[in-house]
Amino acid sequence: MAQVKEISVVSLNTEEFIKEKVAEISQIVGSGVAINALSGGVDSSVVTMLGHMALKDRLKTYFIDNGIMREGEPQQIVSVFNKLGVSVEVIDAQDEFFSALKGIIDPEEKREAITQTFYKEVFGRLVKKSGAKYLLQGTILTDVDETVAGIKRQHNVFEQLGIDTQEAFGYKIIEPLVQLRKDGVRKIAEATGLPLAIFNRMPFPGPALCARVIGEATRERIALVRKATSILEDELVSVKAFQYMAILHNDRVTGMRDNKREFGQQIEIRCWDSIDARQARPTRLDFNILEKLASRIVSELPGVVSVTYNIATKPPSTMEAI
Repeated sequence: MAQVKEISVVSLNTEEFIKEKVAEISQIVGSGVAINALSGGVDSSVVTMLGHMALKDRLKTYFIDNGIMREGEPQQIVSVFNKLGVSVEVIDAQDEFFSALKGIIDPEEKREAITQTFYKEVFGRLVKKSGAKYLLQGTILTDVDETVAGIKRQHNVFEQLGIDTQEAFGYKIIEPLVQLRKDGVRKIAEATGLPLAIFNRMPFPGPALCARVIGEATRERIALVRKATSILEDELVSVKAFQYMAILHNDRVTGMRDNKREFGQQIEIRCWDSIDARQARPTRLDFNILEKLASRIVSELPGVVSVTYNIATKPPSTMEAI
């Protein structure tokens, strides 16, 4: 199993790192073509900028609309990168992803279904179409640590598990950020010229809203947690937290509405203070904020009768529920 040597944020020289990684990408790809998937998160955004610096038009950047992203995500991200001179093509793959997720409840099986659909099916076709032999990807060191330790399989970790991506998917993967943690990636993001709205953006999981639906991730359940996420982002926009999220539980709970019993859904809110995601503490949100969140969620989300707030630290908790 390959070992990764960490570059700490304290020892990180952004100018040297960018110069080194741009040269590395250029040398590996040569005169060929590379592709990458832009999700709008800070990791994939930095990789897009490094690849663009190294390859210009020989980097084909795609936004995969998998149906499990936040509200308005494709349009917002494409607009930001067009302004930076990076052309992004949106690929509608919603049907494929929901078909692959149908009937799956186990969290690791959901991650594997997303991984296979993303890398083998959707990107497999894009690789053949573009003639690319390389995929640029935003894997960071925390992704590797959690996967290798068996805490949870991150969808973007392969080499460290001994998986040959050329053999499995038909292309090689380049990981310019794998020696960094999130705080280091943010420094590089700022140095590449990415706007504050991107480089200071809170982390968002690779499996997207699937990581926030416990149980089967149907279109309807994803839509519910997407709306809850929008409410959180509205109400917590001024809160200086590392990350916050809404999670839809699988078990139903007894509630009441209009003086009648309602066997409804429950949403869990998590909000974290952290530096690099290795350790985290729940943010001490004002109770008035929590009350407003609960009020909006139960009134605006049909069928939701319970809202809870996680108060366990990481560890033993993890930031995402699954």
